[in-house]
Amino acid sequence: MSEKNIARRIYDEAVVIDALNVSNWESPAVYQSLHTGGITAINATSAVWENYPQAMDNIAAWLRRFREYKDILMPVQTADDILQAKQEGKVGIILGWQNASPIENHLSRLDLFHALGVRIIQITYNERNLLGNGCYERTDEGLTNFGIDAIKEMNRLGILIDLSHVGDRTTLEAIEHSEKPVAITHANARAFVNHVRNKTDEALSRLVEKGGVIGANAFPAFFENTFDATLSDYADAIDDLVQRVGINHVGIGTDYTQDQPQAFFDWIFSQQGTKYKERPIVYPDPLIHPQSMETPDKLPNLADELQRRGYTETDMTKILGGNWLNLFQRVWEA
Repeated sequence: MSEKNIARRIYDEAVVIDALNVSNWESPAVYQSLHTGGITAINATSAVWENYPQAMDNIAAWLRRFREYKDILMPVQTADDILQAKQEGKVGIILGWQNASPIENHLSRLDLFHALGVRIIQITYNERNLLGNGCYERTDEGLTNFGIDAIKEMNRLGILIDLSHVGDRTTLEAIEHSEKPVAITHANARAFVNHVRNKTDEALSRLVEKGGVIGANAFPAFFENTFDATLSDYADAIDDLVQRVGINHVGIGTDYTQDQPQAFFDWIFSQQGTKYKERPIVYPDPLIHPQSMETPDKLPNLADELQRRGYTETDMTKILGGNWLNLFQRVWEA
């Protein structure tokens, strides 16, 4: 069997989890790409700047999609659901938020959203909210009292805490106050590429001490080659993280934005979702992920690249999804 065929077998047998996908959920091509790519489960962003009623509407839309695409999609609320998705050849959808804004100022709403299937919540998105500070704020005073209480409540419920877009001090304090492991679902090391969205070595060290996982990010703007980045650049980011935090703490967090229009990027980069803000660099339209992994159907190419770099089958399986599955088991069901 050729090396390429061996890599594809490893990929096909693995539980493949993408810890962040923020694609256009109204595009049928997105689901076909995920299914063709053999993705077992994704953290599907279902809120960024939304308030309470808007987030509820988004969940209602997902219930509709689960009916419309029942042949290839299924909701995920437990780690066993992910294993079921793998067995049935479906794509498991984990409802996740990139901002805690939908709970507004009511901690009790965490109970409600957990009951509705939300399993991953990022503390804050880029800017300050009622819980803490984002990575683009001028200053970062850390978690608020409300934020500390929110972390305790998410720990109790079994909601995984995400720190990807969170400010440096707020990141460290969230790791400190969480009794359970936390995640950085889609970021790289700042020492690898000096970008505010990437994480400091101190944050990565604390993450590992708590037993957390970081998903290597494939968003082009966070590579030195930006929109000329390739699969090899992404594998470099994975290599770097493995060297920094160890093989048991690295996964995939592609940050795919398949079929999103320019208006979407204007919205997510706006201040609090309402005030337009110029982006630091001009984005192409459409925005394409690194060459040879442009969309999820190309993700099997990552297995080829990891094998080419000397990763063992065991280590490839961990990176492709095993580490995320283990984390979900410890946080969601402990």
